[in-house]
Formats: sequence, structure tokens, C-alpha cells
Amino acid sequence: MASFQVARTTVLVLVVVSLGQVCMGSRRLATLVQPTPLEYHNGAVLQGDVPITILWYGKFTPSQKSIISDFLLSLTPQPHQKLSGPSVSQWWNTIDEVYLSKAGTKSPKKTQILLAGQVSDEMCSLSKSLTRDQISELAAKAGPKKSGIVLVLTAEDVTVEGFCMSRCGLHGSDRKAGSTYIWVGNPTTQCPGQCAWPFHQPVSGPQTPPLVAPNGDVGIDGMVLNLASMMAGTVTNPFGDGFYQGPKEAPLEAATACPGVYAKGAYPGYPGDLLVDPATGASYNANGARGRKYLVPALFEPSTSSCSTLV
Repeated sequence: MASFQVARTTVLVLVVVSLGQVCMGSRRLATLVQPTPLEYHNGAVLQGDVPITILWYGKFTPSQKSIISDFLLSLTPQPHQKLSGPSVSQWWNTIDEVYLSKAGTKSPKKTQILLAGQVSDEMCSLSKSLTRDQISELAAKAGPKKSGIVLVLTAEDVTVEGFCMSRCGLHGSDRKAGSTYIWVGNPTTQCPGQCAWPFHQPVSGPQTPPLVAPNGDVGIDGMVLNLASMMAGTVTNPFGDGFYQGPKEAPLEAATACPGVYAKGAYPGYPGDLLVDPATGASYNANGARGRKYLVPALFEPSTSSCSTLV
């Protein structure tokens, strides 16, 4: 973690009433409580090659799909890719260093994300109003790989149980199959002030001006930052017995333990002193594949009980 900055901010801890046992973790809306230590509970983590299958549920444009696909490719870049400044892969490597390498396995393998396939359900086969059980059903239909992750990504006109009211994304698992899944929704028309902040004016709290989204799409850039949080939680706590703090039914994980923190100097309502692209005015903290720029969340550092950021 040598290249990360420690953001010495008050940690906002998220607690909501759990809506069930399906998810192991989620990016929730925040309330202030006293944090408990984030610890390893001696369970499984995802290491080595992790195949990713994307299920696009509803209509996404080619541009929207490429923003998210490029983010996933940025997690494990090709050897020839040379990125200057903070990068998405640097952020991902920190998860390996701080969490996965300390999980007690005899020969820890570097966790590499592999984009294994994409499935489209543009006509919304289970309707445009989904329950959490249907999210896991969709993940199973997508053909999850063993030790892999299915991403169920829902379009802006698809409602999901709990979306906007208590969460922006979630992850869960099928322990018997050895697979996990993540759901994240496009908040553009439903709750951009909750699930696309800081790229949209917040619904409540300090009314700071919204930032320019790095890829020019408020909803999709919001999905990326929520997806990043869920990816961090999934590999470090895939089956609910890995790294987390608080109750097992509503855990805080590597990224969700640092809500709203994206750079040093962050405080409630202010994401921190982010980098700004001089050409577009967009705010970001990580460079990605194909010249992309992204915003990724701070990661909780258990040894110092602080939130560490790329910038």
C-alpha cells in the first residue's frame, strides 16, 4: 500500500435493517454509528484467476457497455499497458496486499479478473421489477463459473427491491456451486442523488456542486463506483465469513466501510481532493484501460482503522 494516501477522516459506517439473507454485502445509504474492528473471520476469499460473466438486463448502449467493460479490463491490465499516475490496477493490487495475502492460505495467488463472457437480456425476461431472489435467479441463468463472479447489471428503467431506498448494489453467493454474484443498477432516472453522487447533486446533506463524470455518463460512472465497492467486498468476503466488520447479516467490508471517501481531505458531503482532467473538467482518481478515467472508492486499512485512497 505504499502508493496509497491515508485519508484521516471520520469513518461513516452504514447500517440498515437487512431485507433478508440473500446478500453478504451491499453499498447502502449511510447513518453514523460507532464502528467495530474490520477483521478476518477465517473464511474463504477469491484468489487466483476470477472469471467474470456480465448479464446486461435491459437496454444498454454500446458506449455504456464499453465504459463498464473497460473498467473490468483495467483491474488486471495487460503487461504492455503502461499507465502514468494512479491506476485502477494499483487500487486492485492494494486489495491483494491488504486483505487477500493475509487470508491464511499457504500459497496466496494474485487475484486476476478475467472477462469470461457477456449475456444480454434486453427484453427483461423476468419483467422490469425484480426481487432480490430474482437477482440470484438471473445470476444462475447466466452460467456462473466456479470461483467466478456473475455481474447482473440492470438498466435505468428496471426497478430492484431495495434499490435507492436502502442500497445501490449488493453481492451474494451460491456456496454449493462455489460462485458469487453482484448486482448494480443504473440510477440515472431513479436516484442519481443517492447512487451516482458525487456526479449528481445529493438528495440530502451538504449541497456541494456535482462533479463532472469522467466518462460523460452520470448513471454509468455511478454504476462503476458502486461496482468497484461490490468487487472489493466480493473477493474479500465472498461467502460471508471473510473480511468484514459489524453483524454478519449487514456487514461493512473493504470499501463500504469508507462511504463517501474517494481522496484525501474527504468529509461528509465532500469526496476529497480529486484529480481533474484539464481537457474535460472531469473528476477522477484512477487511470484505466484505453485512456479511461474512473472514480474508485477508498479502502479500509484494518491495521490503522483509516480509509486509504489513491490520491
